[in-house]
Formats: sequence, C-alpha cells, structure tokens
Amino acid sequence: MTENITATMTLQDAVNQYLRSVKDTKSNAHAVTHFVRWFGQERSLRSLRPSDIERYGEETSKSSGEAQRRLEAVRGFLTYAKKEGLIDVNLAMHLRLRRTGVSDSGGEGVAADRIEVTPEGHNALNSELTELLSRRPQMAEELRLAMADKDFRENAPLDAAREKQAHLEARIRELEGTLKRAVVVENASDNSGRARMGSRIRLRRLDTDQEVEYTLVGPGEVDARQRRISVQSPVGRAVVNCSAGDEVEVAAPAGVIRFRLEAVES
Repeated sequence: MTENITATMTLQDAVNQYLRSVKDTKSNAHAVTHFVRWFGQERSLRSLRPSDIERYGEETSKSSGEAQRRLEAVRGFLTYAKKEGLIDVNLAMHLRLRRTGVSDSGGEGVAADRIEVTPEGHNALNSELTELLSRRPQMAEELRLAMADKDFRENAPLDAAREKQAHLEARIRELEGTLKRAVVVENASDNSGRARMGSRIRLRRLDTDQEVEYTLVGPGEVDARQRRISVQSPVGRAVVNCSAGDEVEVAAPAGVIRFRLEAVES
C-alpha cells in the first residue's frame, strides 16, 4: 500500500508532508511553493529527472538575491524525499546555484555560459524542440474548446488546458535557450585516457566496495535510467580529466564520499 501511495504521490502532496515535518515552516514554505508551481502541483514526484532539477537550478539562479535561499530550501526538501523513500534517486545533488557573473572583458562570461553537448545530444534536443513546436496547434485547439464552456467557475478542463500549455511553452523556452548556448563537442575524448564528456566510466565506492558505471554527458542529455550524468554534476566535476586509478571525493548531503576511477572508455 505504501509503495502504491509513493508511486502516485504528487509534488504538492510530497511538499505538504515535508512542511509538516520541519520546524521552521515559514522560511521554507515560500521557496518550495515556487518549486511546486514551476513543475505543476499535480506532477508526480517520481517523474522528476536529474535534468529537470538541473534546469530548475539554472533558471532560478537567474532570479534575484532569493536564488540561494530558494535552492537551499528545495535541496532540503529533495534530501528529505530521498531519506523517506519518496524518490529513489538523490535529486538534491543535481541542484546547484549557477554563477551568472560576467568578466570585465565579457569574453569569459560568454564562455562560462555555454553548454557543451555531444552531437547525439544536440540532435536529441533539436528533435524534442521540433516535436514540441508541432504540438502548438493541437494545444491551441484544446484551449479553444475548453474556453467554449462559459462557466469558468468550475471549468476543470480549462484549468488543465492552461496548465498543459504553460508546461509546453516553458519546455520550449528551455530548449531554445539551451540550443542557443549549446556548443557541440565533436571529439569528446582523446587518447589521454582521461575522463571527459562522452566517456564511459566505472567507479568504485571505497566505503562500500560497490561499483557503478556512468556516461558523462552535457546537462541537457542527463538520463538517470541510462546512467547518463552531467559533467557539471558533483560526480562529473570530480572525475573530469581524471584517469583510471585516480581517487576522487564527491560532496553529498550525507557527507563526502570517496571513489576510485576503475576504467575510462571512449
């Protein structure tokens, strides 16, 4: 029964449960409410992907001085969700404050703002954008039909259509923004044997002796099910430019975790 409830739990329900568990509710409520509204109250918590969390962090970082406070509050919620078994993946590790400062010359700011992607990832982003753009006429028609019901007081189809359209347009804007900043890395690896974007790596966690394999990709290509992690994630940043045999430390909510890089494949 508990597993079924967890599997169908909405983001709003999960946040409500979290807020009941914390003492300083007032300071957290506004931030996590912003998080819920960004994704939609009825969205399943378990449907959130690492790439979704990274995009939220990037967009929130563009806002005012509230960005750091919001991200810290949301990180607390995601850590709670993992600890309570509401999600299987520790999404908190994919949430970080994106630095948006620009140097005096302007050149370094542009370079820092770019997003490196593999050719496959660039094609996937373009394909998704094309598919979403093709949905616009259908979405407009659904909205028109829903608005035909003049009783707006309890027009659930209209509310649903508006929310669906909002999610569609938000994702289109995200993809367009990503593609504008995207830089295709044709040769993601070289003959140095060092890990870099496009590499397949095998890590051994030193405290448990467990092994895990990942493929390092750009932020827009993350897929937890296929173990594709961003080079900008905590693990990705730790292993980039390392070779087999190197040991690295990764900061996690539970503390620092040490890994040994067992293998790097192009």
